[in-house]
Amino acid sequence: MIPAAGLGSRFLPVTKSLPKELLPLVDKPAIQWVVEEAVRAGLTDVLIVSARTKRGVEDHFDRNPELEQALELSGRDEQAEEIRALADLARITVVRQHEPLGLGHAVSLARRHVGDEAFAVLLPDDVMAERSTLLSDMIAAHEDRHPVVALKRFPPERISAYGVAVVDTEPDARGWVAVRGFVEKPPAHSAPSDLAIMGRYVLTPDVFTLLDRVVPGAGGEIQLTDALHLLAAGRTVRGVVFDEGRYDLGDRLDWLRANVEVALDHPTLGAHFRDVLLDVMDRAELRTPSDARGR
Repeated sequence: MIPAAGLGSRFLPVTKSLPKELLPLVDKPAIQWVVEEAVRAGLTDVLIVSARTKRGVEDHFDRNPELEQALELSGRDEQAEEIRALADLARITVVRQHEPLGLGHAVSLARRHVGDEAFAVLLPDDVMAERSTLLSDMIAAHEDRHPVVALKRFPPERISAYGVAVVDTEPDARGWVAVRGFVEKPPAHSAPSDLAIMGRYVLTPDVFTLLDRVVPGAGGEIQLTDALHLLAAGRTVRGVVFDEGRYDLGDRLDWLRANVEVALDHPTLGAHFRDVLLDVMDRAELRTPSDARGR
């Protein structure tokens, strides 16, 4: 399940008309990276929770016969096949979140689709590098039916920006740790750990009942973290700690960093982009700060 109904306000003005999930990471939109991550982990039934302004997200995974034909007529058969393959990447279902009532509410809209099965929630602001095995590791950690959350360490000056896990022990050799609860954006001095929840979850269907019990917060939003806190009070929730491979595409600087890193690894663009980047850096070193502002 991919919640894709957010406003994308941190990337205004570009997201005024372009869904933030379609912001490019080099030559693919963010949401395609997330769907491909799910497919690599063996998950091919994808529910996207969208909004009325996000029609382009749904269209991205649909067929476009006119474009495919135009590419073929111009001799670009390989690109035509790449575009055609998007429609077969996964079984995509779309439901709409009619009001912006929070991540917990968006997850609750998956209830009918999920039924009695466990399911993964992948936030499209968090894009994982292709080399990352985080989602597969989380599915392995769920094999005995524990709900699983992704956790990452942050220093005190950054931890208060996240939901933070309450744990009693350090992670084991596999990076697994039992989570007793969660605190949403605590002050650094009272954070229960340095382990923050990241945008990957493997959840069990009992979370839906707990979402019904969550009291809406500011703006009437229902927070998924609150339901997870209730879940951890009644059963073991497992955390999987990871270190690398995450790009925060909700942050403009990290989006720029992600594009640089992915471009450097790109099979056809990488070597040329490295030369371009070195040239840009050389010229930047010759400019004074006032010159840079003037440009």
